[in-house]
Amino acid sequence: MLAIACPGQGSQTPGFLSPWLDLPGVRDQLEHLSDRAGLDLVRHGTVSDEETIKDTAVAQPLIVAAGLVTARLLLEDHVLTASTVLAGHSVGELTASAVAGALTEEDAIAFVRVRANAMAEAAAATPTGMSAVLGGDPDEVADRLSHIGLTAANANGGGQVVAAGTLEQLRALGEDPPARARVIPLKVAGAFHTHHMSPAVTALEELRSALSPADPTATLISNHDGKPVIRGDGNLDSLIAQVSRPVRWDLCMESMQHMGITGLIELSPAGTLTGLAKRGMRGTAALAVKSPGDLEAARAFIEEHSRTTDPDPSITAEGPQ
Repeated sequence: MLAIACPGQGSQTPGFLSPWLDLPGVRDQLEHLSDRAGLDLVRHGTVSDEETIKDTAVAQPLIVAAGLVTARLLLEDHVLTASTVLAGHSVGELTASAVAGALTEEDAIAFVRVRANAMAEAAAATPTGMSAVLGGDPDEVADRLSHIGLTAANANGGGQVVAAGTLEQLRALGEDPPARARVIPLKVAGAFHTHHMSPAVTALEELRSALSPADPTATLISNHDGKPVIRGDGNLDSLIAQVSRPVRWDLCMESMQHMGITGLIELSPAGTLTGLAKRGMRGTAALAVKSPGDLEAARAFIEEHSRTTDPDPSITAEGPQ
């Protein structure tokens, strides 16, 4: 059984889209999405430098567009059904929603444009940031973050938590980390997926009436709790709320294992989620689609791990039973 994973912010690298432009239709698709995003995604994906594409307002639309390009190339001869599982990490959940049919490509890009700009503005309002916490006893890590006032903004599984809050709080964590844990400051603009992003929720609520959500045709699981999203309007609710609440990728991986996933394929810019799957989904085959050279193997992978039966019925909108 197949899962398609869509990466989040931080997965982009300078020039990563250059080789994709040699394929038929890719430039046209990117130019169309650029118009919707109000950004030159072709330029940012080919010649913009690292500092430029780290900007939240650029990175998020670029990552979603790259995933949509990869998905169209991979799935042009493959019809998605409920037996295929889609999941995305943070902004990658927009990519997953579009691939699953819960949003149009145009709506996904319109959403990420507002999301990225609003999150960048919220981050600029207060000096905040994020740090990865690797290892340590999970309960001790949780207690330490709570004591300082930090939020576990990303629970990525495999002993990896991303803490978010004010720079002062993060400094305190770095000076006195949990036992047997390493704290690594991340080069991000703000405390994403925390209450600091509340202004972005308001901006996305104002966009709601311009979007046309639909019920997903594939099994789409939520960052919030790892449970399937059944209705398009419920998915839109979740996507809006997501910017100010933690990403539970650990629960997404847990649900995929319960569903009986045998293979996970990660769309471009790939590598991060397959790396997490090696620790959090042991025994599950994983393939990262990093360049056009991976497409042939990826299509064979999809064929191998696709089947017509639905996911484990014990995994419902209420989660694993």
